Amino acid sequence: MRNWKKYQWTLLSALAIITYSCASMGTPDGGPYDEMPPKFVGSNPGLHAVNAKSKKIELEFDEFIKLEKPSEKVVVSPPQLEQPEIKVVGKKVVVELLDTLKKSTTYTIDFSDAIVDNNEGNPMGNFTYSFSTGESIDTLEVSGTVLNASDLEPIKGIQVGLHKNVNDSALTTLPFDRVSRTDSRGHFSIRGVAPGKYRIYALMDGNQNYLYDSKTETVAFSDSLIIPTMMPATRQDTIWKDSLTIDTIKTVGYTRFMPDDIILRAFKEENTRQYLANSQRDKENHFILKFSAKADTLPTLKGLNFNAENAFVIEANEGNDSICYWIKDSLVYQQDTLILQADYLYTDTLDNLVPKTDTLYLANKLTKAQRQKLQKQEEEKKEKERKKRVKKGTDSEPESIPFLKMNVDAPSSMDVYKNIGLTFEEPIARIDTSAIHLSVKEDTLWVDTPFLLVADSVVPRKYDILAEWLPEKEYQLKIDSAAIVGLYGLHTNKIEQTLKVKKLDEYGTLLLNLQGVDHTAIVELLDNGGKVLRQQRVTPEGTADFYYLAPNAKYYVRLFNDRNGNGKWDTGNVEQHIQAEEVYYFPKVWEMKANFEFEETWNVHEVPVDKQKLDDIKKQKPEEAKKVKDRNKERAKKLGRTS
Repeated sequence: MRNWKKYQWTLLSALAIITYSCASMGTPDGGPYDEMPPKFVGSNPGLHAVNAKSKKIELEFDEFIKLEKPSEKVVVSPPQLEQPEIKVVGKKVVVELLDTLKKSTTYTIDFSDAIVDNNEGNPMGNFTYSFSTGESIDTLEVSGTVLNASDLEPIKGIQVGLHKNVNDSALTTLPFDRVSRTDSRGHFSIRGVAPGKYRIYALMDGNQNYLYDSKTETVAFSDSLIIPTMMPATRQDTIWKDSLTIDTIKTVGYTRFMPDDIILRAFKEENTRQYLANSQRDKENHFILKFSAKADTLPTLKGLNFNAENAFVIEANEGNDSICYWIKDSLVYQQDTLILQADYLYTDTLDNLVPKTDTLYLANKLTKAQRQKLQKQEEEKKEKERKKRVKKGTDSEPESIPFLKMNVDAPSSMDVYKNIGLTFEEPIARIDTSAIHLSVKEDTLWVDTPFLLVADSVVPRKYDILAEWLPEKEYQLKIDSAAIVGLYGLHTNKIEQTLKVKKLDEYGTLLLNLQGVDHTAIVELLDNGGKVLRQQRVTPEGTADFYYLAPNAKYYVRLFNDRNGNGKWDTGNVEQHIQAEEVYYFPKVWEMKANFEFEETWNVHEVPVDKQKLDDIKKQKPEEAKKVKDRNKERAKKLGRTS
């Protein structure tokens, strides 16, 4: 008892010190964050196992894990016709292949960055597991980028596959031998490849059968055979002390797998299968026929409950695949339903164009009784308003005359390269050009100046007034009443409008000297939204110049090789082994200045194609790479510590 009393004070003091120390050193925020990604510790079959027989694969890690977006990120090669079952069980990923295993084949399961720890979401990194059903493992790789052929946009999530069968028919008859999928940068890596010669393709496989069997699927192919190789190489690895200070730069050896710079330009083929896709009577006085593909001729229409001979004003687009029929006779378009016989060419099951006849029933959105009721209600409303005005003694306003609606595009400050535009809501029956007057101001007098009125070749019901627009000059446009009469008898109201053409020194100029292309190429000037502002064919001297550019605006330049000389970009054709027309972007933006001239030399092959389009005009933005969350520094800062 005396011994206890002797040491009692000493023990209590020590206990108090320990308790205080624990309290003062504790971490009220719960302790440091786990910033370590999961580690692979083993698998069954083993990593790089040979002569494997099991279709069930178990991958074990050092902590509890989860999979993020496995359907997007996890790729099994060779491709599986029946999708494998992939699940997480505690610290394991369990993959069960449902297809029969192929003999003497290397299997790879590319997880990308899908494996993360369960609590903090720290990614493991690009983890790939492989095994072989044969005596050895294939370890070669090929990599590259898939771009949209028309605008060099990276394509995310498209399959890229290799065929050992180098015949062109393999794409449509056999599934890929090896497969990968692109990331947000359009980049792909195909792993576990055996030595040999291959064809490479990209395919946005709509029905997941790894075959190109529909022209609605985006596809790409390479003109060259792919021969995988590898070689020793070195690279510079930088070790940082912090985000601003370099510690050391090391030269590190690695194995380089080639080719690693494959560029695939993906496209959708032009659909050539012709059929009537849709018929719609969207308004009382006209209807629209839409066909699935372009046609050389218009369909022939026969009225079954009216006379269709010379009954329409027809507005067809360039390919005759969208056709608007304006009905001339009001007695015809007031019918509730028009019954038509349409004769046209149709693509049969053998891909032959054969005659086809359809009977079309084009119903008005409202019946005649409904239209009459609405008209009566409108008339009653007007009469009621008139009586109110009579009662107030203000019924002296003349009844408004309905005019043909016309939109006049003639801004008060007009660009020197533009023309005045007139657009209408219905087809035009008659134009009296003598009732249209254009004059230019000379000193204080308005003097008539010559002009041409021409129908726009692309936009229906649009007319352009062409003239020699002189910089800094004032112009006056006058259109007399009844100068223009529409299809249904309405005429335009009188118009009087003045405008002034801008000064030349209000514009900038871009002069381009092109290298690596011939005069069949077409250069397009784009805004920052990708809209084509102007286009110009390259001259025999290899130049393309753009004048009268508005200042304080950003401009970009794109070029395509117009191989067939039709003035527009054309897609490719797999069966005929025709690539889409090649597109290039000048990797530069111009912020135009007034009265300033830029002159540039552009070799379209100087910068790799996948590096040409600037990030600020890409619609497919690259996703940030998943990184381990460095949150302990922030935690230490909050606790007032330096580390």
